[in-house]
Amino acid sequence: MNGAPTSARPDASRIAIDVKGLSKSFGGREVVHDLSMQVKRGSIYGFLGPNGSGKTTTIRMLCGLLTPDSGEGSCLGYDIRRDADKIKRKVGYMTQRFSLYQDLSVRENLEFVARLYGLSDARGAARGMIARLGLAGREDQLAGNLSGGWKQRLALGACTLPSPQLLLLDEPTAGVDPKARRDFWNEIHALAAEGLTVLVSTHYMDEAERCHEIAYIAYGNLLVHGTVDEVIANSALSTWTVTGEDFNGLMAELTAKPGVDMVAPFGTSLHVSGRDRAALEAAISPYRSNAKWHWQASEPSLEDVFIDLMGRSRDNFQ
Repeated sequence: MNGAPTSARPDASRIAIDVKGLSKSFGGREVVHDLSMQVKRGSIYGFLGPNGSGKTTTIRMLCGLLTPDSGEGSCLGYDIRRDADKIKRKVGYMTQRFSLYQDLSVRENLEFVARLYGLSDARGAARGMIARLGLAGREDQLAGNLSGGWKQRLALGACTLPSPQLLLLDEPTAGVDPKARRDFWNEIHALAAEGLTVLVSTHYMDEAERCHEIAYIAYGNLLVHGTVDEVIANSALSTWTVTGEDFNGLMAELTAKPGVDMVAPFGTSLHVSGRDRAALEAAISPYRSNAKWHWQASEPSLEDVFIDLMGRSRDNFQ
């Protein structure tokens, strides 16, 4: 299992997803290559990586929504190849694009979903979800007139209404304000605490840090996965934070230096990282005596790690 931290294998009853060697190609191009991983029940598992790197394809294969070309595994105790229909009945899927009826009200949308899944008390189920997600007072508002944050909340309510065991979230908070994102994640953690397993793809580092475990997928390859602390520790990056002036010239010079693997601006500072500590310190040594810059040794951030990983990844579509 590439990039996996060494740990004891969890009991099978605690594992929601366990797959080995998954690969998938489209049009002769392999978009996921030999991927193996486990996801614990009741955990929030984050997928990160460049656009087009195979995150969505991976999530769909993990859950039996897409058949792999090779590989095997189970999801919620079912075989991802033989039991795909059984898995689908236990999965809620929230896409980036709002997919409910724009010309129905909040209440009508939820009641429709409840009836679609055969819930015995559709109206009661809709009322309960409206109360849980803070949609009271907006029951009769048309879905198409809701703001992005309220649409997101309604979509989450709709896909969790039938009480799935697994929730798939494909960049669910794109385009919503910070408070709406925080409220959304508070609800996701509440659902996970009740036993729901969540797979989420995101580009936001603060959201990745809210996940119990994360995986970085670059152009079909699973490079690292584990807790945020494990991923940062296993990166072996040494990082310096630079403050001062004239970063453009400094960036250009440092980027070409042996031992410097990543240079990136962060607000009013610059992060300079390398995997070989001695080589990195040799590279920056001539610049540390310059009075216009202040150098401070620091811990690498999750974003430092992912920028470094992205820089070392090869685009399989080029």
